[in-house]
Amino acid sequence: MTGSPLSSGGAVRGRVTVRRGFSRRSPRPFGGSSATPWIYLAPALVVLGGLLVYPVYQLGLISFLEYTQAQVSGGEPATFQGFGNYAELFGDREFWRVLLATVLFAAACVVSTLAVGCALAVLLTRVRAVPRLALMLAGLGAWATPAVTGSTVWLLLFDPDFGPVNRMLGIGDHSWTYGRYSAFLLVLLEVVWCSFPFVMVTVYAGIRAVPAEVLEAAALDGASQWRVWRSVLAPMLRPILVVVTIQSVIWDFKVFTQIYVMTNGGGIAGQNMVLNVYAYQKAFASSQYSLGSAIGVVMLLILLAVTLVYLRLLRRQGEEL
Repeated sequence: MTGSPLSSGGAVRGRVTVRRGFSRRSPRPFGGSSATPWIYLAPALVVLGGLLVYPVYQLGLISFLEYTQAQVSGGEPATFQGFGNYAELFGDREFWRVLLATVLFAAACVVSTLAVGCALAVLLTRVRAVPRLALMLAGLGAWATPAVTGSTVWLLLFDPDFGPVNRMLGIGDHSWTYGRYSAFLLVLLEVVWCSFPFVMVTVYAGIRAVPAEVLEAAALDGASQWRVWRSVLAPMLRPILVVVTIQSVIWDFKVFTQIYVMTNGGGIAGQNMVLNVYAYQKAFASSQYSLGSAIGVVMLLILLAVTLVYLRLLRRQGEEL
């Protein structure tokens, strides 16, 4: 009688051991868990490689060559210049002026877009269904409008002779595109107008995912709307804000269409030039394709550096991204 329970207990322990061993040795698809994500991502990586890696490779290659109209037409062979194009670019004072203007303009666009988009996202949570639907449709309409069309419409609105904005403000035939800062302001307004819907819809979706109990507790504690956003919503929405911020930085740093259309190629004497337009002028207006490619490589490196630094700062703060 004493041996039976021990033997049954041993059998039970044996079965448990067998089951645990089976769970450890359960077969993994494709031969291992480490390779599985890459196999699923392989088709997308192949497409991205063809659409992104190869053009970037060609851009970097041309930036190290002497590649002008003579080389394009086949009249002269392309010669290797090393870092000569970059030395010429960094020695040009016009490049540094355009780079500074681009950084300041992109920063103003990003801050303005995030402020407008986040404010309207909070507003969407406060209004009824019909105004919310109307605001979202209006925002999506602005988002879907092509950049050329939107820029042309804004030029008509601010036209010194026929535009309704000057009449409403009572400033006569003031030309918004004549002055450097007024032209940048006009382009900034158009960029924000066509960019805020992405921020608004994304942040609104994040706010709707926040538990209602959290917001109710903040309201019961007497927190103002600004305090609720700063102390409750913004920390909880930080991963979403990271995404929209990085996207806005990339889009606004490489603005081309709005500047080119609204300032007629960069403004009077190039006063409204940004890096993308500057690269276009060098590559196609002056046929200096190697210098235009070098500017493109510099822009790519700047955007990569800004993105990596921003993500690194957030990881130091313990954010899960």
